[in-house]
Amino acid sequence: MSLFRNAQFEISIAKPSGLPPLSGAEIAFAGRSNAGKSSAINTLAGHVRLAFVSKTPGRTQLINFFRLNCGALLVDLPGYGYAAVPEKIRRQWQGLIEAYLKKRESLIGLVLIMDVRRPLTDLDRQMIDWFAPSGRPLHVLLTKSDKLSRGAASATLQAVRRELAGFGPQVTVQLFSSLKKAGVEETERIIAGWLGLGAADGSAGRQETKTPDQGI
Repeated sequence: MSLFRNAQFEISIAKPSGLPPLSGAEIAFAGRSNAGKSSAINTLAGHVRLAFVSKTPGRTQLINFFRLNCGALLVDLPGYGYAAVPEKIRRQWQGLIEAYLKKRESLIGLVLIMDVRRPLTDLDRQMIDWFAPSGRPLHVLLTKSDKLSRGAASATLQAVRRELAGFGPQVTVQLFSSLKKAGVEETERIIAGWLGLGAADGSAGRQETKTPDQGI
């Protein structure tokens, strides 16, 4: 069975004070609004509506926790960068994301979602510059790769890899397509490695909470 199959919703929170007690290693998913984050999570989980998908950016306003079979948690963060959201709400979301990424001791890695047609926006770069120095792994999914020709997608992949090479081996990049179900195995292999699983089969026992050696 795949790492993400049969993920179960556990809790949604709107404020840092609502974060649940530590109960397993956590993998966070973040990305610019409408970059394909919810679709990527649903594709990985093999579930049509595990994460809410909307054509209207900015609809994910909560941090959503999903329990994986191995005991770890998939954590869906609110999308960032949608200008039409009122400033007060944007500040609230930013504070929620920042509090989670800075202070959550069980967070072991971040999956950053970017649209392959518009990678490395200023906000994406800010997220990478902010998170990568923590020493925890960061994996970039260049989503919607089916929207480009194979050659153009490959060229974008190599360009993003070159730009991020200076951060070292803990920052990795791949192509991903929810429509074509392409890139799922590579994503599972990377994240299984973070969790210390020999294979992305979800068959290992409940994971101990892993505390990063260095905070953000």
